[in-house]
Amino acid sequence: MPVIMGTAGHIDHGKTTLVKALTGIDCDRLSEEKKRGITIELGFAFLDLGEKERVGVVDVPGHEKFVKNMVAGAAGVDFVTLVIAADEGIMPQTREHLEICQLLGVTTGLVALTKTDMVDKEWLDMVTEEVGAYLEPTFLGGAPVLPVSAHTGKGLPELKAAIAGLVRQFKPRRRSDLFRIPVDRVFTMKGHGTVVTGTMVSGSVSLGEDVVLYPGGRETKVRGLQSHGETVETAAAGRRTAVNLAGLEVEDVHRGDVLARPGTLFPSTVWDIELTVLASSRLPLKHRKEIHFHHGAREVLARIHLLDRDELAPGETAVCQARFTEPLAGVYGDRVVLRSFSPLRAFAGGRIICPLGHKVKRFSGTVDSIKKLCDDAPEVVAATQLELAGPAGLTFDQLLTMTNQETKALEKTLGVLGGRQEAVLFDKEARRYAGGGLVQSLADSLLDFLAAFHRKDSMKSGVQRGELASSWGRDLPPKLFHFILERLVRKGDVAAEQEILRLKDHKVSLASDQAKVREALLSAYAGGGLTPPNLKDVLEPLGMDFKQAAPVLKLLQDQGELTRIKDDMYYHVPALAEIRERMVGFFADHEAMTAPDFKEITGLSRKYLIPVLEYFDKEKVTVRVGDARHLRKRS
Repeated sequence: MPVIMGTAGHIDHGKTTLVKALTGIDCDRLSEEKKRGITIELGFAFLDLGEKERVGVVDVPGHEKFVKNMVAGAAGVDFVTLVIAADEGIMPQTREHLEICQLLGVTTGLVALTKTDMVDKEWLDMVTEEVGAYLEPTFLGGAPVLPVSAHTGKGLPELKAAIAGLVRQFKPRRRSDLFRIPVDRVFTMKGHGTVVTGTMVSGSVSLGEDVVLYPGGRETKVRGLQSHGETVETAAAGRRTAVNLAGLEVEDVHRGDVLARPGTLFPSTVWDIELTVLASSRLPLKHRKEIHFHHGAREVLARIHLLDRDELAPGETAVCQARFTEPLAGVYGDRVVLRSFSPLRAFAGGRIICPLGHKVKRFSGTVDSIKKLCDDAPEVVAATQLELAGPAGLTFDQLLTMTNQETKALEKTLGVLGGRQEAVLFDKEARRYAGGGLVQSLADSLLDFLAAFHRKDSMKSGVQRGELASSWGRDLPPKLFHFILERLVRKGDVAAEQEILRLKDHKVSLASDQAKVREALLSAYAGGGLTPPNLKDVLEPLGMDFKQAAPVLKLLQDQGELTRIKDDMYYHVPALAEIRERMVGFFADHEAMTAPDFKEITGLSRKYLIPVLEYFDKEKVTVRVGDARHLRKRS
């Protein structure tokens, strides 16, 4: 797998000169760099190790004023060559660069002791011992310390051999198949247009593909590709890559933009982070402190919100939130570096644990959930991300960025979680998942809502589906609402009768006097047949008015016993069905039906005839054309 080597070290310790001696490439390309004799911007080269093995090299500036450029370059390296001048030894930026590499998660490398031609053997031995002792407690403890001279060439073959040995035994950190290039340089190439460069941290890209610059979302297309100085049709992760972008000007691209495929990154103004303050920091990190925040090749201002304490002491680690004034696009596990304002120095760093964070209340239960994201187990991370996402859930593409898993690995993880009911696919079209605990909690809540509804109005057979969606389900995504409801219906916990929903054991409960009213009403309308009685005439002997009888009448309608034709006119359902049957029979031999025709087949007086005809028009059984009716759907 391709590997990227980065340099690190104090200004004027010979990093750029050493890279040129190893690769033949001068990384100082700017006229100001030539004039001042110092590296200002990032430089890039490649080192051939034989057998078609080529290592990308990122050369970083050593001056304290350009540390932000150093961070941008070091963010994509796999291992570091720490350059220390034999005549000066360990200097301030030696220490800071080493700490930055540590914060960025670099875990291995070697040391090049340069300018050995300027010191005698005794001095060289002393500096070598000093460097070894200083590095012992760091990730470079025990790493080779190789004396070299870029001017005389002494020690270069041994250094190159050591680099080759490190590359061959090195296993780069696992990378997902999510294509990403943080842009660390943008320029115009004559005859080609805008070109961006960066280290491809994951995935691959090919000529002709549609890509997007995040966080702005500007769309473009890959017109050309170079990887390690060679023109290619496809570039893979772990390589320095130059991409020629179609339809963009240099002004459209900024250092720190991330090149990725459409719909694969999700910029946010809040990130949850696992953060460590360096033990060498002189001061603790206080809650709501504003700092310089570095991610990939981007530097922004951010405010750090500590979630379970008021300050984070040197050497301590905690979860916190970084809040930005502009959205950034990150992925779970990405490394970040924090630099203070005064002195302007790296003092803390860590990794993203939720790149789509939401502002949370400090010292709340949510903070305990966020802490679970520090667990590296894929199933724990995925389940916790879904738990924190709440009812909105997460799409499969969002989960890729929230877990940094490869596509196939995430599919397997979700399969395992689905089997344990910890992840639920509630929207197949959008591939959107919700946490299993949330879905169960919502299902219980819906059952409680129906139980309360039945207690409040025991005479109603149930609640309308639309009413349930606009009340209990008003804050849920519609597809999650329907998923939970249909799951309860399939389980038999909820009964669905057309649009009416009720608990499976619910039965309408009537008081004894209401039961008598129900029987009286039903008897009167059933006996009325095709010519039902006036409602007032039915209620008068019962000593009731319409307002008092309304709940019982509504119940009879919900139960399918009565149908309201208009205002105070009701029909017994079997009688209305008989009228409809006669009407449909008439249309078997006729195209149209007039009011007199309807009267002839039903025997209804005008009192009933016109309201019933209008009822069937409203129910879309018939359609009125002039003075006649036609059957809407002939059978």
